[in-house]
Amino acid sequence: MLPTGARGEQGVGDVINLRLVRKQRARDEASVRAEQNRRLFGRTAAEKATDATMKTRIERTLDGARLDSTSDMFEE
Repeated sequence: MLPTGARGEQGVGDVINLRLVRKQRARDEASVRAEQNRRLFGRTAAEKATDATMKTRIERTLDGARLDSTSDMFEE
């Protein structure tokens, strides 16, 4: 049964244009995706250089702490 309004008449809700709703939803999703891309790819050259330097430093540290391969241990 449909809900009744204040005057006792049955209401069916508002009429909406589905095409406009779909377009608005697509715009909203594109906006969210654009924000994510700005966060991922919108970095300055200085930020990129700093990240590259840190990555190189981490790799050097890990390579310096690397143990000899386990196959050398079994050859004795």
